[in-house]
Amino acid sequence: MPGIFAFAETRDGEIRKGAHETVTAARQLADALGTEVHAVVLGGTGAGAAAGELGRYGADKVFVGEADAFGKYSAEGFTTVIVNFIKEHGCDAALFPASSLGKDLAPRVAARLGVGYASDCTGLEVQGGTVVATRPEFSGKLIAQVAPTGTPAVISLRPNVFTPTENAKAGEVQTLDVSVNEADFGAIVREIKASAAAKLDVGEAPIIVAGGRGLGSPENFKLIEDLADAFGGRCAVGASRAVVDAGWRPHSEQVGQTGKTVAPTLYIAVGISGAIQHLAGMRTSRYIVAINKDPEAPIFKLADYGIVGDLHQILPRMTEEVRKMMA
Repeated sequence: MPGIFAFAETRDGEIRKGAHETVTAARQLADALGTEVHAVVLGGTGAGAAAGELGRYGADKVFVGEADAFGKYSAEGFTTVIVNFIKEHGCDAALFPASSLGKDLAPRVAARLGVGYASDCTGLEVQGGTVVATRPEFSGKLIAQVAPTGTPAVISLRPNVFTPTENAKAGEVQTLDVSVNEADFGAIVREIKASAAAKLDVGEAPIIVAGGRGLGSPENFKLIEDLADAFGGRCAVGASRAVVDAGWRPHSEQVGQTGKTVAPTLYIAVGISGAIQHLAGMRTSRYIVAINKDPEAPIFKLADYGIVGDLHQILPRMTEEVRKMMA
């Protein structure tokens, strides 16, 4: 029976949070269409050790493809296996996380299948038996509903929008054949060099404290880091394009149209005026708090809560209160 395909991303043998979000979204579609969720896990030896946990989030079946060749992401190799799986099993929709990996993989799958693709979606529903996705367009100034052409509808989901929800199903784990030829891989990834500091990725963090030029100097980002640390391991530091271009912060922290699109539960913008390029990357955050000395700053039009004042006085007090709250 055709179902809803959900790609469950792994890293270093562990199921990523985005996989839980993808399966949760797939479960919602499957319930609306009266079908099953088929999750697929690809990785090196041992990648499927935790695959059964996807059943907690609504996967009826979990197909695990393990091979040393899949220990590191291969665009061509992963695409070939997934396309072959979809052709064999069929599906009404194929869901991927809009992570760095998912944004590379999903359009390749759509192109290989000759079907439409909707990227970075923030909502899903079924209208008259057709899967319809909601996605921001034109830097977030327009929210559109789109129905990708062809079957399956290939869709990537914006991180932190679909909250993982337990909806236990069988989660039956099956082995997936990943016997592919060397020609199926094209370029082969030999090594991945991660940053030395094991920081939470700004694209996945449920809380983000972001700083802009209003901080005055790179040294003042210590105020941002202290507040982020007060939230514990759930918070990441973000930055506007202006401070990244000035060399104050690394590009990996940049939020905005030319940086990362984020959708955390809480986004605290400090000393950020609110240029449209920045708003495009964070406007779908659930709650936005803006701190700026300029009461006319555009960021206040989008913020749920605004604080007008000197950030040098506000941030230390906020950090102190957050530490008390988290203690």
